[in-house]
Amino acid sequence: MPHQLVFQLSGSCNNYPWGKKGKQSLAAQLCAQTPGIDFHIKDDEFYSEMWFGDYPDFPARELDTGELLAEVLQRNKEQLLGRKVIDKFDSQLPYLPKILSIAKALPLQLHPNKELATELHKKEPSSFTDPNHKPEIAVALSKFELFAGFKPLDKIAPLFKLQPLQGFNPEQPDKWTNETLRTVTGNLLKSELETVRTVQTGLAKVSKDQLGEAAYILDLLPRLQDQYGPEDAGSLVALLCMNFIVFNPGDAIWIPADGIHAYLSGDIVECMARSNNVLNVGFCPPGDRNNVDMFTNTLTFKAHSKDDVYLPSQTSEKSKNGKTVVYKPPMSEFDMLKTDLRAGEVEEITASEGPGVMIVTSGHGVMYADGKDYQLKEGFIFFVAPRVPVKWESQHGMQIHMAVV
Repeated sequence: MPHQLVFQLSGSCNNYPWGKKGKQSLAAQLCAQTPGIDFHIKDDEFYSEMWFGDYPDFPARELDTGELLAEVLQRNKEQLLGRKVIDKFDSQLPYLPKILSIAKALPLQLHPNKELATELHKKEPSSFTDPNHKPEIAVALSKFELFAGFKPLDKIAPLFKLQPLQGFNPEQPDKWTNETLRTVTGNLLKSELETVRTVQTGLAKVSKDQLGEAAYILDLLPRLQDQYGPEDAGSLVALLCMNFIVFNPGDAIWIPADGIHAYLSGDIVECMARSNNVLNVGFCPPGDRNNVDMFTNTLTFKAHSKDDVYLPSQTSEKSKNGKTVVYKPPMSEFDMLKTDLRAGEVEEITASEGPGVMIVTSGHGVMYADGKDYQLKEGFIFFVAPRVPVKWESQHGMQIHMAVV
């Protein structure tokens, strides 16, 4: 018997200590909205992410049966994944969507490219659980603060002429290249704890005038020290070398494979290629950190400004009524649609070649798809098979994010 083409999912919430507590966590709030699941928010628990893909770590399930989404898809590949995903993406959902609720900085990290991921997966399959790359996007649902990509070299170089940083200044301080930056980043990350503490203490005493447009460092440094202490070299790399960005709801970031980043605060929809590989070097306990040389050798320098990591939205060609924008990262695995309906509005989305996974991020309404109607409310997650158009309407307003192939 053919499987239904549109069906509701339940997600999985996790509890990393950088998440928001209790009902402050949007991830937990959205997860708790799914009917019929045994999930209750505890006031003293951290809730960091809700995953709703087919990846095994925190998997989605078909709500009606409780069966793993991955098992449903494998049993109904032609119908639910479609020929494009079967041929190009190894018969697996090629993306992994999540909601993140961030109270303090995530680890300073990068996601390895396919070549390195394959090598690491062979050597350490328990730590690197797949051979895939993990470029990602994040769409802000609230104010969203983050470090991403490197600053322009001419903005970094003057900071290392300041007295507390002179010990890390390269031999040719006026001729910075990306290789200079790679070396300096590695040197900072490999510093002795006491050196890091001394540099941070000195940096906190530098005047705003000396820092110029980087004066925000004086506000962020004590905040990061409160979270991870004065001996975490991640603070120095992030503050001195990386772009600090503040996004508003609807703004989006693009992080390529090997791209350095650390999310700082806010609620986001995140979507990435189907992987959970990561190299961490800061904003985490020393025992959780990966090899610094491997990290710095892998770094990409594609992003050297805020504009290089900003992912603008575009009007979606799939939208019939102009209520939907699309975020199109430069990768083949997925696009992200965002639909905003005001009271009484309707949107229709044309069918896709591959599967879609959608979540209602606010409001409520109705979806018409595959000859049926489905009640929608905040937190509801649905799978939509290839070649199935959908129609959404709302009497009071609704927002939907949907990953599509």
